[in-house]
Amino acid sequence: GLLVAAFGGALFYGLRGQQQDRIEHQQAAEAASVTELKGLIAVDVEPYFRDPRVIKVLAAKKMPVNVVRVGSRDMAAKVLPGQAPDFLFPSGVVAANQIADAARKANLPAAQVSPFFTPLVIASWEPIAKILVSNGVAKPLSPKVYGVDMNKLTQLMLAKTRWKDLKGSSGYDVSRSVLVSTTDLRRSNSGALYLALTSAALQGDIVTDRATAQSLALKLSELFKRQGYQENYVDGNFDDYVAIGIGKTPMAFIYENQLVRHALAKGGIGAGMVLMYPLPTIVNKVVFVAMNERARALGQALAQDAALQGIAVEYGFRIADADRFAAAVKPTGLAVEPRITQVIDPPSFEILSEMIDVVAREMQQ
Repeated sequence: GLLVAAFGGALFYGLRGQQQDRIEHQQAAEAASVTELKGLIAVDVEPYFRDPRVIKVLAAKKMPVNVVRVGSRDMAAKVLPGQAPDFLFPSGVVAANQIADAARKANLPAAQVSPFFTPLVIASWEPIAKILVSNGVAKPLSPKVYGVDMNKLTQLMLAKTRWKDLKGSSGYDVSRSVLVSTTDLRRSNSGALYLALTSAALQGDIVTDRATAQSLALKLSELFKRQGYQENYVDGNFDDYVAIGIGKTPMAFIYENQLVRHALAKGGIGAGMVLMYPLPTIVNKVVFVAMNERARALGQALAQDAALQGIAVEYGFRIADADRFAAAVKPTGLAVEPRITQVIDPPSFEILSEMIDVVAREMQQ
């Protein structure tokens, strides 16, 4: 009896010890699962991550985040052994590939997924679009949606053509030159992509060698120098378009999601606002780069969770479900091109950097 009792007591304490170990392990796992994921994000997605609904969904998934806004082209420098954030969310594949390259050199894992994207467009006005159509530079794609021949537009701008010298210019009979307003390409991704797009328009293809890159950048630097002051962030350029209008900003190079987000938030758009799609254009992917397994799960949630995808649409981004995007935008009265088919890629990071450096030097003279 004493032996049985002793054995039973030992078994009881042994089982209780195992159960306690399981509880402690479970508690440790739960604590780890709610530890904030630290991330560096582009300005494009900052409002999305600050949205209370996104915060709530991620909290329910035990994926709370702590994000800091950093320039997309500055993120790769933050990828260091023992110091890298859990994830990085840059604007554009060029910056994402730069991050992936830095991770490879640091012997760190990196997995990419693009939860949402937006094409580069020219926000303009009906009178401007009609003038460009009259001069064979643009064409109607559908009501209030236009396609722009980027080669013809770039040549027109380089020739310093004035609006009043164009055929049918009565709707905008001014002496200023035809120019597209951009952000400062030295600091902004959208400005850099404008350089990528105009260089491809002149070249007839993506620029792939340094000599051509330098030659084209020298030529295209005029388009940046003649603009005068340029905002560092794309929101500044867009704000001028919305607030001041056609007088200051007849054409603004922006992300499509900016005008879509504005239309959704305001329940409509200003009179005469239209979108013109460069033919071809560049689709800017917002690329999520995960540096560990928890961050990889977060990236998959952003790309697949219906609620998170729906909120992304409210911020103007396109998602894999093109019909859902179109249905959301339709009530605002803003006309968009339902599917973007004429697309080119930007040049490599090295080639684009070469062109940016040339333009930056010219702007300082």
